[in-house]
Amino acid sequence: MFPLAARKHGIQPIWASEIEKAPVSITKRHFPSMKHLGDITKIKGVDLSPTDIITFGSPCQNLSNIGNRTGLKGEKSSLFFEAIRIIREMRDQTYGTYPTLAIWENVLGAFSSNDRLDFKAVLEAFTETTLPMPTSGFWANAGMVRGRKVDLCWRLLDGQYWGVPQRRKRIFLVADFRDFRAHEILFDTQRVQSNPETGPQSRRTPTQEYLSASAETRRSLCLFPFQERRMRSYAKAGNLQGFRSSFGKARDPFPTLLAGTVNVFANWPKNETERGNIRKLTPLECERLMGLPEGWTKYGFQNKEISPSARYKALGNAIILPCAEFILGNVAKTYGKEVSISCEKPKV
Repeated sequence: MFPLAARKHGIQPIWASEIEKAPVSITKRHFPSMKHLGDITKIKGVDLSPTDIITFGSPCQNLSNIGNRTGLKGEKSSLFFEAIRIIREMRDQTYGTYPTLAIWENVLGAFSSNDRLDFKAVLEAFTETTLPMPTSGFWANAGMVRGRKVDLCWRLLDGQYWGVPQRRKRIFLVADFRDFRAHEILFDTQRVQSNPETGPQSRRTPTQEYLSASAETRRSLCLFPFQERRMRSYAKAGNLQGFRSSFGKARDPFPTLLAGTVNVFANWPKNETERGNIRKLTPLECERLMGLPEGWTKYGFQNKEISPSARYKALGNAIILPCAEFILGNVAKTYGKEVSISCEKPKV
């Protein structure tokens, strides 16, 4: 999502680190000039073309509340430190000139994993200094830390407040190594509302026309998204109250799209329950829920069609496009459009 958001704001995508075949193929189709460097553990920062912005979303499996919660010590989520290594190597090679910015994205569970010490480790990795835990013992949904060489801010954004009907809470962190203006990029103080999870009410997104049509459709139908994993676990445990809680209310936003499963919903015309049905979301509907242009993941390099299962996985691992656009739009406004971007999405 970051390359697409970057291009929309005149920022040039340069290179990427990714090993999943489908995302690489999709990226090659849409960004043919981007270099693909593969496994992040084999990349050396000193060998890379210097870039102004490095974006990365380290694997969340060990941080997520539905994962194994082994935290940054986990086999997959520990790849966060590989990205930090590359940033430091590039900065050493360029005498502290590049990158100017680093942008990190991850799941809400990063605030609480490993007794809340993992997010402390994230902040310390960027600032290269020891930081105290909050006196409350909990990390706030938005905050700021300033070190000797870097200024960083973090903020929790929820997709349902950014123009897509999906509950998707994600932490976004911006580290500014040059001008200490991270707050201008992540908070956009001229427009931001008081709730750090919400976005500007006047925001227009690539899916605005679809969402308007969707709202019209929902007026004639009763759509009930539900969380399949929760439903199955409560059913297995014989917990009727929990089973009922897995169903959302009519017109609720959809649950967070996941890479390992496909969201399911029930729908039926008003007062005609016998015509109702339960079905899975299609890849096209998932693209809409991520704010992507329709058909963005349908074809890969050389017009090779991407399988539905690979599309579901790629979309479940993706970032809400309007959130990425908000951040990179502020980068362009703050630093100008003559900047370049790289995207690291390290995987095992």
